[in-house]
Amino acid sequence: MTLEDDQAQRVVLVTGPSGAGRSTAINVLEDLGYEAIDNIPLSLIPRLLDGPPDPAQPLALGMDVRNRDFSAVGLLELHASLAARPGLSVDLLYLDCQPEVLERRYSETRRRHPLAPDEAPGDGIAREMALLENVRLCADVLIDTTELTVHDLRAEVDRWFAGRTGRRMAVSVHSFSYKRGLPQGLDIALDCRFLRNPHWQPDLRPLTGLDPSVADNVAGDPRHGPFLDHVLGLIRFVLPEAEREGKAHLSVGFGCTGGRHRSVSVAENVAVTLAAEGWPVSIRHRELERMGSVPRRGTEPKEPGKASE
Repeated sequence: MTLEDDQAQRVVLVTGPSGAGRSTAINVLEDLGYEAIDNIPLSLIPRLLDGPPDPAQPLALGMDVRNRDFSAVGLLELHASLAARPGLSVDLLYLDCQPEVLERRYSETRRRHPLAPDEAPGDGIAREMALLENVRLCADVLIDTTELTVHDLRAEVDRWFAGRTGRRMAVSVHSFSYKRGLPQGLDIALDCRFLRNPHWQPDLRPLTGLDPSVADNVAGDPRHGPFLDHVLGLIRFVLPEAEREGKAHLSVGFGCTGGRHRSVSVAENVAVTLAAEGWPVSIRHRELERMGSVPRRGTEPKEPGKASE
């Protein structure tokens, strides 16, 4: 990221096949400080950006086949013309998804496809994918949502765009289970499986690392303190260097066997410490989300409690 980029007004054009997660992506961008406008006609966008660019007001503009003047050619021409304007930094964000998954999503929601209102959704999906193929090929950022949950998609959009609003580089801290593999997009993954496991204590097993009794048990392992010191030392070294390189987002993950006790407790410790040092921090506990016990995404205090069985 150059100084010139920092002084430009950010514009993200958000598109993709219906059902791939465009609305979710726009909502995330709005949460990141972008002014979000969905289903805006292509012809209105140049007029919307008339006047001097405003670096303090990034824009997220959603468009798809439901727009009355939408066309793939028109969108690509708009992208090219805006990118050529001085003072604008333009990204074309494309939300992609496999056709069979889109068809399943339509079946689950019983919605009609905008390109096949009186036909099977699969017919409309095929037409839309063909219509958007050139847009997909020209996208600046492509996120495939085929295997992503809503939470995963939010994290991906955050990873790409969180630091592009002139704010400090964002940090996300994850806990996860190695049984289910690494979360997408991790920059650093650290293994907590050597620490004392509360799972083997019957009174702690049904709780999570958000509970103080579990956190105290994990912290009671004599290896916990040195591990945390070394981890924080590494992260404190990496963060400013990554920020200097223009990185918008850095993602750190802590894994354990089940992703419910040790990794959660360590992730909480690291996130709270980094937030206290001034970094914008979000927290994700993947396995707790899967259980339906979704904890807070920031670092403000939260009442401890049991996770769902």
